Amino acid sequence: MAVTQQVTSVTTTTYGSGTWTTGLCDCCSDMGTCCCAFWCFPCMQCQTASQHGWCFCMPLLDGLSCLAVSCCLRKSIRERHSIHGSCCDDCLAVYCCYMCAWCQMSREIKMRAHSGTTVVTQQFVA
Repeated sequence: MAVTQQVTSVTTTTYGSGTWTTGLCDCCSDMGTCCCAFWCFPCMQCQTASQHGWCFCMPLLDGLSCLAVSCCLRKSIRERHSIHGSCCDDCLAVYCCYMCAWCQMSREIKMRAHSGTTVVTQQFVA
């Protein structure tokens, strides 16, 4: 009689809270996001808002609201992931480095979406 043993390994990736996973000008960490922002910035904005759970067309209202939508989204991302900062920091980033702030938010949402992803591998040993 053969004895079969099952070995399961679980890998979980998590990001620590408290800081952004990438810097404001860290475009090289995700060239796909950077290129998308360069070639079709409104598309990247809409995708980022949608991935965060907001209506995808909210960023298009930025021009009418003096960038308030961007500041609010950034604040929401910070609060959801326990990232330190203030509304003042958010507004400063958005007003001074608009595209970089959006790229950072997009990278954060992507990385946090993969955070906590569990990979289970099973191996049968006879």
